[in-house]
Amino acid sequence: MKGVWIGIAVTVGVAIAVELGLRWILGLGTPPLYVKDEKTGYRLKPGQNIRRFGNRIGVNRFSMRGGAIADSGTTLRVLVLGDSIVNGGWWTDQDDTLTARLRLKLRQGLPPRVFSKFALSQGGQEAEQVSPLEVLNVSANSWGPRNELGYLEQFGVFESQALVLVINTDDFFSKKPTSVPVGLDPNYPSESPGLAWVELIQMILPTQRNPTLGEIEREDGDVVAKNLRAIAQIQAIAAANNMTFMVAITPLKREVVPNTQRDYERRARQRMMDLTQDLQVPLVDVLEEFRAVGDPDSLFRDNIHLSIDGNERVSEAIAQKLQTLLVARI
Repeated sequence: MKGVWIGIAVTVGVAIAVELGLRWILGLGTPPLYVKDEKTGYRLKPGQNIRRFGNRIGVNRFSMRGGAIADSGTTLRVLVLGDSIVNGGWWTDQDDTLTARLRLKLRQGLPPRVFSKFALSQGGQEAEQVSPLEVLNVSANSWGPRNELGYLEQFGVFESQALVLVINTDDFFSKKPTSVPVGLDPNYPSESPGLAWVELIQMILPTQRNPTLGEIEREDGDVVAKNLRAIAQIQAIAAANNMTFMVAITPLKREVVPNTQRDYERRARQRMMDLTQDLQVPLVDVLEEFRAVGDPDSLFRDNIHLSIDGNERVSEAIAQKLQTLLVARI
């Protein structure tokens, strides 16, 4: 009988040790959570601060990836809208997100006079001594232009001086906002699984897809036109708030490889370029730069999402264009 109790104690001890290891080392048991939202369909649950697979993920009270925002009027503020490319997901540490890299480059590249009026709010210090700057990360996995428009309609622009919309080729085909995936799709959990063991099992074992999710993948009409219309509405919001506005496009990995870009992707990109020309919106497209690298694997972690090097190149391209636009505002 004593041996049985010893065996039980050892089993329990091992289970607890593995549970703690899964939590502390991998961050399992505490996935990024989502909430349903009438305007955006879904967004990250506010007030999260977790670590997943060694990467820090913070979400502030406005569902932005990042910390609390400063008081209005105290910083030069750039609002960046996007999907998982901007968000970075669990695979990107807070300091390696596209917005974190962009903030660093803008601080290094913008002349002190751009920050002059904000420096006065920092205790009267000279502009050369401080460069108050925030780059807000407004994003969520699989968002498209209509989700992003919904966020602006609900939360506003936070008195930002610039708005950067980052879209991927896939975003031209994104469906209308819906909250259906929250709590049904394992990629959009609404509650923590409780135990890291449970999440590990969910990740390993195949699960049957909820049939309701298939319904949201179908949408009638010209989906590209609907998303382009949302982009035009985002531009109108920026104009109404006297914001510098620009668009950046990131490619799919297959578009970077010669002769693998699909015709419908090429046509959608051209329609985007036509729209930005009509609206006179500055556009940054890194497709040709990525092709010139000659090694797509170094720029992507999969077919869509960027590696750290990919983030570095995109943030540099955005920074170069945005710096010119912000200086022109003075």
